[in-house]
Amino acid sequence: MQLNLKNPLVFFDLETTGINIVKDRIVEISFVKVHPNGKEETKTRRINPEMPIPPESTAIHGITDEDVKDCPTFKEIAKSLAAQIEGCDLAGYNSNRFDIPLLAEEFLRAGVDIDLNKRKFVDVQTIFHKMEQRTLSAAYKFYCDKSLENAHTAEADTMATYEILKAQLDRYSELQNDIDFLSKYSSFTNNVDFAGRMIYNEEGKEVINFGKYKGKLVEEVLKTDPGYYSWIMNGDFPLNTKKILTEIKLRGFNSK
Repeated sequence: MQLNLKNPLVFFDLETTGINIVKDRIVEISFVKVHPNGKEETKTRRINPEMPIPPESTAIHGITDEDVKDCPTFKEIAKSLAAQIEGCDLAGYNSNRFDIPLLAEEFLRAGVDIDLNKRKFVDVQTIFHKMEQRTLSAAYKFYCDKSLENAHTAEADTMATYEILKAQLDRYSELQNDIDFLSKYSSFTNNVDFAGRMIYNEEGKEVINFGKYKGKLVEEVLKTDPGYYSWIMNGDFPLNTKKILTEIKLRGFNSK
């Protein structure tokens, strides 16, 4: 089945130094860019994370410090990568909770202001879990009747994710071959920032989603507790969270 696309859809997967969005870095990225006419472009590249790769991470993806020592840093490829995914929607496996937040952090650390919030996100894992409740390898076997060779390499996982989504559309009549529908269907959250520190309430207003102000309107917290903004900005929070909090703060100033 060919995907029904309005914009190019980029399936991507990251291999990393770990799972901490703030502290960890990308060591490999692979993507398949699917155009509305069905044309596909595939690219894989390794990245020097500028930090040691822990043995437990190497045990998963097989990438060592030696493998990436001569590779470009993310900062060196950030502008070209941003250009390659410009105007594209994004898809992955567990991408809404990990790959997209980490990619956004890497862009911000590199000083490249790419607005991912304007994109549609399709998380194939969420669709799978809503339908079948299994893992990527099991999903590939279930939907495509194939064994996933080279699991935990970015390219193999990326291609498997792309094939699974097409098979899901073939299998489930209730799934619409439409990125707007798939983006909404594969989202469990109503996050304002990628880390979910702020979410939208039923009225569509931003509220704090953790700590002592959980459930409180962000704008009200910033007004009643001016030190809260400084605490976030100086704390160990994702850059994306800080960026969006700053936008809300500035919006409050501009509305006066």
